[in-house]
Amino acid sequence: MFVKYSTLWLALTLFCAPGLPALAAPAPSGPMIPSAPQLNAKSWVLMDAASGDIITSHDPHERLPPASLTKLMTVYVATNEMQAKRLKAEDLVTISENAWRTGGSRMFLDPRSQVPVQDLLRGIVIGSGNDASVALAEHIAGSEDSFADLMNATAQKLGLTDTHFLNPTGLPVPDHYSSAQDMANLARAIIIDESAYYSLYKQKHFTWNGIRQPNRNLLLWRDSSVDGLKTGHTEAAGYCMVTSAVRDGRRLITAVFGSSSKANRANDAGKLLTYGFRFFDTQTYAKAGQVLANPMIWKGASRTLPVGLLDDISLTLPKNRNRKTETRLTINEPLTAPIAMGEVVGSLTLYEGDEKLATRPLIALESQASGGWWARTWDTLRLFFLELFDATSGSLVPNISGVADSFQRVSNDQ
Repeated sequence: MFVKYSTLWLALTLFCAPGLPALAAPAPSGPMIPSAPQLNAKSWVLMDAASGDIITSHDPHERLPPASLTKLMTVYVATNEMQAKRLKAEDLVTISENAWRTGGSRMFLDPRSQVPVQDLLRGIVIGSGNDASVALAEHIAGSEDSFADLMNATAQKLGLTDTHFLNPTGLPVPDHYSSAQDMANLARAIIIDESAYYSLYKQKHFTWNGIRQPNRNLLLWRDSSVDGLKTGHTEAAGYCMVTSAVRDGRRLITAVFGSSSKANRANDAGKLLTYGFRFFDTQTYAKAGQVLANPMIWKGASRTLPVGLLDDISLTLPKNRNRKTETRLTINEPLTAPIAMGEVVGSLTLYEGDEKLATRPLIALESQASGGWWARTWDTLRLFFLELFDATSGSLVPNISGVADSFQRVSNDQ
């Protein structure tokens, strides 16, 4: 008792004694995260390319004229055709008078000339040629209208819900629109799905018909980490830009709509990239195909079933050296054979403290066939008595799978 009260008295004395220095507050576990930069634009998005997570945004779903950002979809449709072997880089495209007469930025094609697909792609990406866009659209689909149908079908497939195209150029017409969120997602699809053609977007110059045109993406000259993608401008759209950059193996994507000048759209994109690379990081917390548990399976040829994830869990979060995450697995018990490979059998939830970071379905990593007659009969009886026990006792069925429900992971964000 004496020791207890002496300790309390000493603690109060030290706390209240004058002249003693105040105890310092504990240092924050990670850098302080400032508010996101505010831009001189109508709408914007900053996305991590690996996770698809949005780091910051402003009116990301606002439907706005995309101007020449439209050509990202024009090229994506064309490279999809090339991947499917329905179009070749060396195929010759005859330039129609309709394509030649298209106004705005141009590749300076000659009517009735024949131009390889690969050169038209350079003219679209680097020179933003409207004539090249129309010529390629006509070659693939027969007309601009039919090609626009392909563009919209592709947008729907990619989940671009705030996008509708009426032409392959981005020249302004009513009901032709997109959003910063959709353009960032399209850029991510280009980077992931069409990586064989992505080097087009970092080329700084292209010459055709003796005319050398520079890429209008100013960040290609200012920032060596930037390697794409596209700019756009009309009076209705303002100055737009979709950009991507890689630093230390990590890729970010920006989409900016409605900046007030060429310089501002480049500055705006640069501010977003700096903010994302400096204050955020992306980590993979669980890998696709990794066996995370082996729960018990009933009426099966085997007694356990390996379960895991269809896709990686990669999250973009503020940098924090001391982040501790907890993974909790939930199994849809009882699991009963037959079970097909890929069938959802539970869920995985990732927590940081009490905050839920992500939830993903658990799937069967193998197929599990039904067992023999005796195994099925025996397990049917066991399940009957377990359910009977549950009903009479009012308690939950015991955890019959023997799966560890959670485990701790400490991540070392740098």
